[in-house]
Amino acid sequence: MNKKIERNYLEIKSIKDLNDSKFFLDGYSVEFVEPTDFQLNKFFYKNIGKDHHWVDRLVWTDKKWIEYTSDKKVKTYIIKKKDDLAGYFELIFHEDKNEVEIAYLGLLEEYQNKKLGSYLLSSAIKESFLKKAKRVWVHTCSLDHKNALKNYIARGMKIFKKESISI
Repeated sequence: MNKKIERNYLEIKSIKDLNDSKFFLDGYSVEFVEPTDFQLNKFFYKNIGKDHHWVDRLVWTDKKWIEYTSDKKVKTYIIKKKDDLAGYFELIFHEDKNEVEIAYLGLLEEYQNKKLGSYLLSSAIKESFLKKAKRVWVHTCSLDHKNALKNYIARGMKIFKKESISI
């Protein structure tokens, strides 16, 4: 496949710049996954990523998934409606730079387009700044959900780099 993809890198440097989601989540909760459970990360990666060309990790063995999710720099959070899984985000703490990368963030298809993405992103940014990060960053591309870039910008993130790639 030779397809041109637009990739945007965004950042937010202060919790004061966060335009928090105004969405009220009746019956929803965001929870830190402790102890780690690689099966959750693998499940979300496959099920959310199938519509957005998330392919890099599809070849990972269970051992690789366990190594990744067990890394102290990686933190996974899930959003649930009562006991039903709705989505997740992964944060990677880069202590050497005092910054947090939102590595993955997404909702299962049946929970998309309900304003949950803005709440989930706000939660990811707030969790990142609780760790005293001086910067939170993410990259998104034209293969991601149609509202992804708008959501990042609406929450107060600013584009700091753009690139076009071919896959």
